[in-house]
Amino acid sequence: MTYLWSVFTKPWAGLPGDELGRLVSGLGFAGAEVPVRDTAYITPAAAETELPKFTAQLRAEGIEPISVASDLSERVFAACAEAGVPMIRIMADVGPDGYAASVRRNRVLLEEAAILVERYGVQVGVQPHHGRFVPSTLGVLQLLDGLPESFKLVWDAAHDALAGDDPAITLELVADRLGIVNLKNAYYVRTDDGWQTYFGQAGEGLSDWTAVFAALEKLNYSGPICLTGQYSDLSVPVEERVKTDLQNAVTSSRRDPSRE
Repeated sequence: MTYLWSVFTKPWAGLPGDELGRLVSGLGFAGAEVPVRDTAYITPAAAETELPKFTAQLRAEGIEPISVASDLSERVFAACAEAGVPMIRIMADVGPDGYAASVRRNRVLLEEAAILVERYGVQVGVQPHHGRFVPSTLGVLQLLDGLPESFKLVWDAAHDALAGDDPAITLELVADRLGIVNLKNAYYVRTDDGWQTYFGQAGEGLSDWTAVFAALEKLNYSGPICLTGQYSDLSVPVEERVKTDLQNAVTSSRRDPSRE
């Protein structure tokens, strides 16, 4: 299969588009997810004027923006439509009101966003996330049930594994909603404060990337594969780690697990 190999550019969130494009291209990627947050180079308040220029700079360096990580405000939808960015990625938070109430609250927000999705032609991608968000792939799938097809699921290898799930099962179940596949790896570490998550490189966690690609092959998936560049050990530069992980991912995507 041919994938759009992409990277979440959060580690370099302060860079302007031209510098970021050169960096991402130099690492071997052809796509990028861009944070549009108050802590990033592009903020939600400035997105309508700045995101189109930023994405044009990325494209000039051969990098296609696959999504932004942001909120569901109308200004972000408008900015994405103008810039040709197809998706806004979010996570569904679980607040002090508890899981069930939080899911109901998030569902209302998504239903309200459906008007903006239709108006601007920009998709919404919801990602499972361990911790204070809806943590499982199937939990997000349930959250999206009945919404228009422009509401996608951003499947995440690490968080799927942290939830104890099998990619052969979850990827098949979400096939009709699958928008982006995130690649990272993680495992649990016992600390004085209890069990904590540790994010490592391709072979350092609970997720078997070869099994992930075997499942994607069965689905004939050919969309973006996004390496998130999230690592708990910061003693090695992120650029070095993510470049190695890209090489491992490409190798895993070409490997036939039935022959191992």
